[in-house]
Amino acid sequence: MTNKAYQKIYTKLDAITKATVSLRAAGVANDELAVVHGRLAQVVKTKNETITLQVFSGTEGIPTNAEVTFLGAPPTLKTSDQLAGRFFNAYGQPIDGGPEVEGEEREIGGPSVNPYKRRQPSQLIPTGIAGIDLNNTIVSGQKIPFFADPDQPYNQVMADVALRADVDKIILGGMGLSNDDYLFFRQAFEGAGALERIISFVNTTEDPPVERLLVPDMALTAAEYFAVDKNEKVLVLLTDMTLYADALSIVSIRMDQIPSKDSMPGSLYSDLAKIYEKAVQMPDGGSITIIAVTTLNDGDITHAIPDNTGYITEGQLFLRADSDSGKIIIDPFRSLSRLKQLVQNKKTREDHSQVMNAGVRLYADAQNAKTKLENGFDLSDYDRRCLAYAKEYATRLLSIDVNITITEMLDTAWELFGKYFSKAETGIKQSFIDTYWKGN
Repeated sequence: MTNKAYQKIYTKLDAITKATVSLRAAGVANDELAVVHGRLAQVVKTKNETITLQVFSGTEGIPTNAEVTFLGAPPTLKTSDQLAGRFFNAYGQPIDGGPEVEGEEREIGGPSVNPYKRRQPSQLIPTGIAGIDLNNTIVSGQKIPFFADPDQPYNQVMADVALRADVDKIILGGMGLSNDDYLFFRQAFEGAGALERIISFVNTTEDPPVERLLVPDMALTAAEYFAVDKNEKVLVLLTDMTLYADALSIVSIRMDQIPSKDSMPGSLYSDLAKIYEKAVQMPDGGSITIIAVTTLNDGDITHAIPDNTGYITEGQLFLRADSDSGKIIIDPFRSLSRLKQLVQNKKTREDHSQVMNAGVRLYADAQNAKTKLENGFDLSDYDRRCLAYAKEYATRLLSIDVNITITEMLDTAWELFGKYFSKAETGIKQSFIDTYWKGN
């Protein structure tokens, strides 16, 4: 052991696994960064003076006499307004050819905002997607995932939400993105002229999977700068949290930890909660809202990743392919925003919740009619009208490619009610029918 620029250099490793190395060292803290044989690593465990380091790019080829230098601090991000419009890797280094960011260096992965400083969310975040805004309205400070099959266009939906959402800053945390996905996001943001309000932290499939574990913390450290320091409304988009959890699993298995359900580490709940609990509405108007993609394995909602996610978050948005309309829709039966009542009829028109309920109930009646049809039963006139309504409702209001205001969504729903049903069949309050009815 020798001194070099006041940093201790250790040259004796006690153990090497596929992902970690262990050695004896003094004065080292959890989460601290280090360089092992020229590779970046992070302290994941300290026991007395035995330190375990996770090597991000893997340990292959590292000898037992490798040089280890501790950097004295956990990963940090330089925070300033210069972050806006930029693309960074999992370490917060620019990957867009632009200059280094100058600003205050902040540790990533710090504690969530003190509950005493939080307030109940009350601001609407419109996305332009009717399946969200009409039926599952999102509120600032909310945490909500998209559940989607891997072959669905969830990254396109995330980009659409980013470009349509009425917020000050969008922060994308991309984990395990293909190069095509990365270029898609970059071109979508640049092409829309919205780059100046979007900050992206990207881990691609060509980067070590373990680096994904840094991406949410990087994104949320940037989010806290703009929400807490600048009082801005920030929307954080994380895709794909299943790949994040897979990286957790890789590390825990390589560290010889006994896996829990579905090969996931026992810490999965707390690892996810640490991320999602960063969502907050601040008293001064700043907020962090988190929308995250969780891809499903064969549609399995009981898998440990979506199962734990459902406990932590305030609802979910379900993407599915609709066979009748040929569209990808937000499924009205399996989607839920647990905070929508905080803004519906308060920040939106007075008829919002009644129109939402009527629209979904009539759509459910159409599904019943479809079951009757499939089983060879005769359809009533009402059944046939429900089926015609359902196809148009899915196309004009549930499809992810719809981009209209909430008022236009409500007017569209009234138009469909008047086209296919009598006033009584909608079950809507008479005073609203008197005001908004568009049929005969």
